[in-house]
Amino acid sequence: MASSLFHKVVLLLVVLCCLFWCAPECTNAHPLKICKFDQIYQLGDSISDTGNLIREVPIGAATPFARLPYGETFFKNATGRCSNGLLMIDYIAMAAGLPLLPPYKKLDGADDVEHGVNFAVAGSTALPSQVLAARNIYSPVTTSSLNVQLDWMFTHLRSNICIHHKDCVEKLQNALFMVGEIGGNDYNYAIFQGKTMEELRSMVPDVVATIIYAARRVIEIGGKRVVIPGNFPIGCLPIYKTAFQTNISAAYDKKQCLKNLNEFAKYHNEELQKPSTNSNKTSPMP
Repeated sequence: MASSLFHKVVLLLVVLCCLFWCAPECTNAHPLKICKFDQIYQLGDSISDTGNLIREVPIGAATPFARLPYGETFFKNATGRCSNGLLMIDYIAMAAGLPLLPPYKKLDGADDVEHGVNFAVAGSTALPSQVLAARNIYSPVTTSSLNVQLDWMFTHLRSNICIHHKDCVEKLQNALFMVGEIGGNDYNYAIFQGKTMEELRSMVPDVVATIIYAARRVIEIGGKRVVIPGNFPIGCLPIYKTAFQTNISAAYDKKQCLKNLNEFAKYHNEELQKPSTNSNKTSPMP
């Protein structure tokens, strides 16, 4: 399983090179070195959090991710990852020949920040908690939404990596920025707090605009290689299939996934890929 995921990550790096200006000499290089990433910076949620949530007060230490069985397979102890082993971002770092990213909230003098930092927080949302609250959606895990993570990242970069724009452009030219996956929890909380599919769809423009705005800010500070992952086929996730199981056979596709939830995830992803329609939208970030 781990080997299969590792090779998929290597393939992802090959694709990234094709999309994000890899130097011509990379094409004949070893697959693990096909792109030269000096640093990786991660924004996101539980899919990529390597230990930020468990260090938040007061909820962090109380989360199940702070204790076994989380982390038992690879690290032999809980690291804050929402996994028993490695995350996708860990495999990406390994495939690029870089150390695993330290969580921002753990940073001290002993941490290696030369090769990147992880700002993702499990349970976080794209929209700020106050924006969700205005829609009567409660964010129960953390208030460290995408705008907060961006502020952390810019503070870190300007304090430790570069001092002005030209300096940042030069020093970040070989950095990989992962803007997400993010936004899934906005929908998760809304769904499990009883919002209708129509209400969910009405959230998409704001969620997408917030993600696009974040990507633009990353580019403005000097990021050249930016990846914006989309949402998952959430209708195939066990938690949704259990919560919304039905005897109506037409609700399921041939893989027994819930059609309406997968169609919603597809709608989000399609909107995320429409730069012409997103270009004039204003993010609801404060």
